[in-house]
Amino acid sequence: MRIPAIYKEKKPVFSLEIFPPKRKTNRESLYEAVEQLAKCEPDFISVTYGAGGNIADNSTCEIASNIKKNYGIETVAHLTCVNSTREDVQEMIARFQDADIENVMALRGDIVPGEDIKREFKHANELAIEIQRKCNDQLEILGACYPEGHYQSESLDSDIQNLKYKIGAGVRVLITQLFFDNTAFYEFLDLARSAGITVPISAGIMPIVKATQIEKTVQLSGASLPHDFTAMISRYEHDPERLYEAGIDYAVGQIRDLIDHGVDGIHLYTMNDPNVALRVHDEIADLLPKRRSEACFE
Repeated sequence: MRIPAIYKEKKPVFSLEIFPPKRKTNRESLYEAVEQLAKCEPDFISVTYGAGGNIADNSTCEIASNIKKNYGIETVAHLTCVNSTREDVQEMIARFQDADIENVMALRGDIVPGEDIKREFKHANELAIEIQRKCNDQLEILGACYPEGHYQSESLDSDIQNLKYKIGAGVRVLITQLFFDNTAFYEFLDLARSAGITVPISAGIMPIVKATQIEKTVQLSGASLPHDFTAMISRYEHDPERLYEAGIDYAVGQIRDLIDHGVDGIHLYTMNDPNVALRVHDEIADLLPKRRSEACFE
């Protein structure tokens, strides 16, 4: 099923994100996690792209295809371009089509310090144009957005202008980078809608349940830390059990507030941890639309 159609049918859409394990020997444990994640009844699962964009070592396509076939859950395969040639991108698109994948997340990808970039694609909108050119609308394209602006943007306003380029290039759904301050998201949403961006925008949420997650997560995302969040960390950073519970509670509070404000979707960054995802889902299930099969029996 094409992802934009899901957003037309229900609100909010609830989706999950997983990443391929670095070692093939850990693939079985990933599918065990997916078996548990399926209990959340997500509308779709996105699968991130392999490290460094190396198509030879990339398992995104295989994992996304297997989830769709074996669990009946729609998938989105991530595709990055900054470390890929045009031929690399075309090869991955062909793999996606052969695997019956209908939805692709078009991303620039991270620039690894000291590693040469291919320079054929500088921005995600250029990748989206290539997908459109190659597929002739056979693949739906999703894109990323940044509630507090991309770290390389001059301003939030210029970042929103870049979003308009993505929409013009064929992106039909946006998913945000993780954030911890809902106020920043609402301000971003107002600016995006005022700029004429009408596509669905899902809010990306990552529960922070371990002290080791904090520094790396903030460094990679550039997300600001509101007082309530930093107070939670300061209080429990040396108490793993309480931090685990507090981190879940914080994410649940964010999500419930977002849904109360009419958010189009919630995209949960699971870090391949089904226990956290299930805990969060259980706490917000009363706010999620029921499946049609369940609604028919009421």
